[in-house]
Amino acid sequence: MALTQEYKNHITDTIKSCLRGKFQNYKPETENMPFHYRLLGKDRMVLFSFIQSLNTTFGISIYEPIARELAKTTFKEVYTQYKLGNIITQESQNEIQKIMNDLSVGGEVNKMDEIERIRKVSQSGAENKLKSVKVDLFLVSQNDEVFMFDLKTVKPNKGDFISYKRNMLEWLAVFFYQNPTAKANTIISIPYNPYEPKPYARWTMKGMLDLKNEVMVAEEFWDFLSGPGTYNDLLDCFEKAGIELRPEIDEYFTKFKTSRSKTGSV
Repeated sequence: MALTQEYKNHITDTIKSCLRGKFQNYKPETENMPFHYRLLGKDRMVLFSFIQSLNTTFGISIYEPIARELAKTTFKEVYTQYKLGNIITQESQNEIQKIMNDLSVGGEVNKMDEIERIRKVSQSGAENKLKSVKVDLFLVSQNDEVFMFDLKTVKPNKGDFISYKRNMLEWLAVFFYQNPTAKANTIISIPYNPYEPKPYARWTMKGMLDLKNEVMVAEEFWDFLSGPGTYNDLLDCFEKAGIELRPEIDEYFTKFKTSRSKTGSV
C-alpha cells in the first residue's frame, strides 16, 4: 500500500532534517579558483561543490535514515549501521574463497546455494577476528527473516561488485556463526535507475551477483521496505522537501555570492 499522508509528511520532514544537517556541517573548499569565480560566480561554484559532496555521502546522510523510517512501517526490527559482529571461522573463509574462485572462472551464480554452503561451515574451524563488521540496513521481518542491505551508488564498476560480493558472503558467515539456523538474506540495493525508462543494465554485475536474489534497484528496493507505491510517494516527498527548503537553500548560497564590482561575476 502507498504511504499515508501523515507518514509522507514524516518522511518529508526526515529529508529536510537530513539536508539541514548537511548544510550545518558542510565546509566549502577553501582553494582559490579566480577564473571559475569570475566566470560563474563563487556562489555557483560553492553550490557545485556542495552537490558533489552530497552525492558522495547521499547513502549515509540521506538514503539510510529514510530507508530506516520507511522500514519501520513493515518490519519488526530496523537498524542502520548495524554492528554484526567480528568472528568468522576459518572454514567459512575457505568456503567463501572457493565461491569467489568459482565465480571468477565463470561458475554459475546461485545465492541460495551459497547461503547454505556458508551456513554448513559457519561454526567449523578456528575462530578468526575481523574488523568490526557493519551492515548499512539490517531488518528483521515479522516472521524473523533477516535482510541485510548494502546501499550502493547507482553505477558501481566491476571491481566494486567483486568486493561487494565478498563482503556479503562474509556478512552471512559472521551472522550464521551466531545464528546458525536463522533465515538470512544479503542484498545490494541501488536507490534509483539512471537508465530509466530502460531497465537497469550494468554488465559488470553479470557472473558475480544473483540478480534475482541479491540485487534490488529503485522501486523494487523502496517498495520492499514499505509496500507498493512507496517509491513514487518518496519521489513526491523529495519534491515537496525541495520546494519547502528552497528559500533556505537560496539564502545559504547567496552569502557566497561575490560582489559584481570586485569580480564581474554573474
